[in-house]
Amino acid sequence: MKRKKIVVMGFMGSMPIAGVIWQHVHYLVGLQRLGHDVYYIEDSARIPYNPTNFDTNNDFSYAAKILGQLAAEFRFEGRWSFCARYLPEHPTGGLSLTKIRQLYRDADAILNVCGAQEFNDDLLQSERILYVESDPGVEQIKVDQKTRSTIDYLGKHRALFTFGENVGTDRFPVPLHKFKWFSTRQPIVTDLWKTARAPNESAVFTSIANWSTSGLKDIEWRGDKYLWSKSREFLRFVTAPKKAGEPFELATDIKDEKTRRKFVANDWRFRRPHEMSVDYWDYRNYIRRSKGEFTVAKDQYVRLQTGWFSDRSACYLAAGRPVITQQTGFTDHYGNSGGLFAFRSLGEIAEAVREINADYKKQSRAALAVAREIFEAEKVLRDLLDRAGI
Repeated sequence: MKRKKIVVMGFMGSMPIAGVIWQHVHYLVGLQRLGHDVYYIEDSARIPYNPTNFDTNNDFSYAAKILGQLAAEFRFEGRWSFCARYLPEHPTGGLSLTKIRQLYRDADAILNVCGAQEFNDDLLQSERILYVESDPGVEQIKVDQKTRSTIDYLGKHRALFTFGENVGTDRFPVPLHKFKWFSTRQPIVTDLWKTARAPNESAVFTSIANWSTSGLKDIEWRGDKYLWSKSREFLRFVTAPKKAGEPFELATDIKDEKTRRKFVANDWRFRRPHEMSVDYWDYRNYIRRSKGEFTVAKDQYVRLQTGWFSDRSACYLAAGRPVITQQTGFTDHYGNSGGLFAFRSLGEIAEAVREINADYKKQSRAALAVAREIFEAEKVLRDLLDRAGI
């Protein structure tokens, strides 16, 4: 592949929590390993969040500090910028606005990761912007509902990619109209997660989740409401640890005491998520210390059968930690052949736990094999660039 100049755009400076950071880092490192000149630019009117003090304000010093730290650790020093587009003079940390504008004109591709980047006159100088959607369903529904702002926004991209691998198939019920969507996956640099250390005897199945995000991207379509939250799905399977015969652990913050007691009564343990949210290495170590992952998917992904798969679950697999996750239709493409188990019922959860416990080493090797075969960053990103015609 010929060496290209590629810009990754996202929101790991304005929302510097561990899961978001790793999602972006995999793009940067994966593209570097393909031999490209890779830049990270955050050029947004979004006011940044500081997770150390839970504050949101115009000060972008923490965002710039984190991006500088990441650049040093993951080898994109001198190739990053945070542009505070929300301030009148558009001040930057890292590269100057003049250099950002030149990058937009020169770049062979600009990846709009998670579709988080708003357009501005500078960015619109490029005709090589690729939309990478991590949350399938909402944008397709908005297009079907003829939401002009969504149609205009999507139309400004050279190509549209989605983690919803069933989007555009008979399994996904939402019409696509004039838009063509390419399926893609979260790239994972698997060697960043691999560990030779087996989990200790006290390790349990874990997961990390925001408890309730309903309201942010909830949407009604054809008389039904589709929720952008995992909380309802976790409640549907609250008895899973009892059914499986061993405790599960969830790193989340359930504020409602009655709900929390219900989980504890069904052999759930809880871990405060804040520390690992701030420290992305602690986040990685938590995953690598786990026995595996048990998790659910958001209501939208499940009922629309999007074929979506979690970027965090892919990290568990890369660490050699088996994953038990709710069916979204992803098994139309991979999974359920060892290391990765999909479920629709409590019985299927218990059976997956039994199968993993019966030969943990085998299932651990299978999990890593799935990560390498399906999510390895160089494979995923080479395919994305090829199909975008870059």
